[in-house]
Amino acid sequence: MITLNQAKALKSGQIVYHTENKNADGTPQRWKVNGKVKTWKRDDSRVKIPIKHGLYNHDYITENDLELINL
Repeated sequence: MITLNQAKALKSGQIVYHTENKNADGTPQRWKVNGKVKTWKRDDSRVKIPIKHGLYNHDYITENDLELINL
């Protein structure tokens, strides 16, 4: 689990691990941050992190999903 401040400090190219999605050998899936972390001025508790897994899987991590991610 990462905190909101850790999520805001992520940089493009960093690797994060998903705690529920597993690879075939049982290890956690690796996701790569592939863009700038978006934050909001009006609401400090919001964050949107673009990530990718493999060649074609792209997704976003939001403030609701931070408990599923480890560094």
